[in-house]
Parts: sequence; structure tokens; C-alpha cells
Amino acid sequence: MVDSLVRKACEDGQSFALITPEDYLWRHPNLQVANPAASSWGEEGYWGVWLNEQNEWIYPHLNLAQARMTELASRPGNFDVLEERALKQAGRELLLAQASDWPFMMHAGTSPNYARRQVTDHLLRFTEIFEQISTKGINEEALKMIEAEDNIFPEVNYRYWAGQL
Repeated sequence: MVDSLVRKACEDGQSFALITPEDYLWRHPNLQVANPAASSWGEEGYWGVWLNEQNEWIYPHLNLAQARMTELASRPGNFDVLEERALKQAGRELLLAQASDWPFMMHAGTSPNYARRQVTDHLLRFTEIFEQISTKGINEEALKMIEAEDNIFPEVNYRYWAGQL
């Protein structure tokens, strides 16, 4: 459907034209500003599902890991191939630890032990990689094992954590 719409726009430049969001904003600078209310699809429409007594313990650890990932990614200079692999895996582990499924499962009581173990395991792997990168002592065999287990997002760009897009 999108394909036929784009083809129609290209064939018939009279009816309508395709433009980018940026071009639209330049052409129409006076737009209505909306401030949506805070809400969530979670229970009762707020974040109690993700922040409660069953899972509040994870957030200080996630915040520390996030700060450490930003620290690693912001280091000046070039990284060698092994360091780049380790940085990418650190990013994967952080993303996996941050998955909203884990606190949801803890709150809902659906496999809470599994969810706690997942958060803990990903944070421990992240910390191990962080320490190895920080001390320039990356264990390539251990990294291979972690990469084999958690290989989602193969092209993750660790520079996103440094704001270097």
C-alpha cells in the first residue's frame, strides 16, 4: 500500500507531494503544542507495574550500569577490534538488563525468580565486561561465551551511549 502511494505521488505531482517532517515544520512553523499527560498501559495507567517493592532494587544498579556504559563509550581515542567487540557486548548486556519485561514479570508474579536472575545475570556480565575494558584486560574466551549466549542486536552501536551518532 505504501509502495503504491509513493508511486502515485511520483507520477502525479499535482495532487500531493511527499516531504520530510523537517520540511513540513519549515513550511508550517506555527503548530499546536501538546503536553500529553503522563500515563502508561500498566495497571491503573501509571508506572506501578515497573516500580514497586518487588523490583525497585534493580534501578540503582541499572542507573550505575548506564553511567558506566556512557563512561566507556565516551573515552577518547580508537578502540581495537577486541575492545570494540567488548563495548558492543556491554551495550547488549545493558539493553537486556533494562528490558521492561523483567520488572513486569516480578510484579505480576509470572516467573519472578527467572526475571530476577535475568536482570542479575545481565548486570553481572555487564560489570565483568566493564571491568575488563577499564583495566585493558579483556578475556577473549569469556567474551566469546557471552557473545554466543547474548547475541541480539549484532550491530549495536556503543557510541550511542556517548551521544556520538
